[in-house]
Amino acid sequence: MTPIERAARTLCKLNGHAEDAERDGTPLWRSYLPQVRSVLEALHEPSTRMAEAGATLIRYVGPDESEEGYQSDAANVWRFMIDAMREDFSTRT
Repeated sequence: MTPIERAARTLCKLNGHAEDAERDGTPLWRSYLPQVRSVLEALHEPSTRMAEAGATLIRYVGPDESEEGYQSDAANVWRFMIDAMREDFSTRT
């Protein structure tokens, strides 16, 4: 199950529906995919704190880079991960 499907199923359950509920032969959780897409759009850019936290890990990969470089690398990793989820979203809908 992809993170997108998990998110849609979670929204479905939060609205009081059974996870396996269907409407017209289609899983009800699929009707929450537009909301998931909107959330992905909102999450695309990491916060400064997230970039700083990610920079801690990136720092071990290239110890000679500047602090801004580490944060930029970490933010790019986040963006690439979100973009990969978007692509997954596009291929499944």
